[in-house]
Amino acid sequence: MKINLYHSVILFALLGLAACNNQSADSEAEIAIPVSVEDLKPGFIEQTINTTGTVTATKEATLMTEMAGRYSLGTNPRTGKPFMLGDHVAKGQVIVELEDEEYVNNLGMEAKELNLRISEQNYTKQKSLFDKGGVTQSELSNAEVSAVNARDSYELAKIQLEKMKVRAPFNGVITKLPYYTQGTRVANGTEVVSLMSYEKLQLEVNLPEKYINQLEQGQQVRVMNYTLPEDTLQGEVKELSPAISTETRTFAGKLSIDNDDLKLRPGMFVQAEIILDRKDSVIVIPKDVIISNQRGKSVFIVEQGTAEQKQVTLGYENQDRVEITSGLKANDRLVVKGFETLRSRSKVKIIK
Repeated sequence: MKINLYHSVILFALLGLAACNNQSADSEAEIAIPVSVEDLKPGFIEQTINTTGTVTATKEATLMTEMAGRYSLGTNPRTGKPFMLGDHVAKGQVIVELEDEEYVNNLGMEAKELNLRISEQNYTKQKSLFDKGGVTQSELSNAEVSAVNARDSYELAKIQLEKMKVRAPFNGVITKLPYYTQGTRVANGTEVVSLMSYEKLQLEVNLPEKYINQLEQGQQVRVMNYTLPEDTLQGEVKELSPAISTETRTFAGKLSIDNDDLKLRPGMFVQAEIILDRKDSVIVIPKDVIISNQRGKSVFIVEQGTAEQKQVTLGYENQDRVEITSGLKANDRLVVKGFETLRSRSKVKIIK
């Protein structure tokens, strides 16, 4: 009996020791929950509309010949070589010139210029005589008509001669340059060059109906392209349609994009953010730390080494972050990693 009693005492002691060890292990496991935290500081957040589309040039033109003649491609003064694709041209610069001596001779530029000079001299003389009473009003009027006709004839000839030259109508870049052998004759209406100006680009977009009362002309726009991951271009809302499509429940808009360095090219697909509003000095947190359940939205913060679950109210949000309008304050230590396994009052260990 004494031996059995002794064995019973030993067994109870071992069971008690195991229970203490398990309790100690559980306590240590709770204390060891690793989390990363972010000290909350006032920041800013913007309410934006995200949209996508293809950018186009604000100016583009296809230039054609207005007269027939022998084709002559001009020389780019910047390179000293004939114009080629991608060359920049200035407004008024001659890109292509046509040659036709017969046509030029028929215009009689020299004769018309000489006739204009003589007519103007005669009018000046007649006016001087009229002031002295030497000629009649009718004679003076006839001299004036002759001078006007001579000037009109000369200016018309200059216009006809100018049609032999194809000039750039704006500062731009050559995007198309059909090949013609120098000196070969081309007909009137022949396409000879296409130009684009894309220092400013435009983006036509369709925007959700719900934003129609929040959008205004002049609102700031940010534009990104996947080929330019480090560059964000600026722009603005240029035009807005007041009509909503009954099929798509969207309304049309046009965005103007500053492209001074020509980083974006016409035809590129871009993502644009239209900035509707901005809030400063507010609490902003990552969206992915928010826990949703039947009681609403909540997050975990750390207070004196334990996790506290806080119910929060959300405000503005963007793709990654959200404003907290109630439930958190500046300097709270927000759990950003390891919150998935936490419960309120869990012991935590902060790691980097």
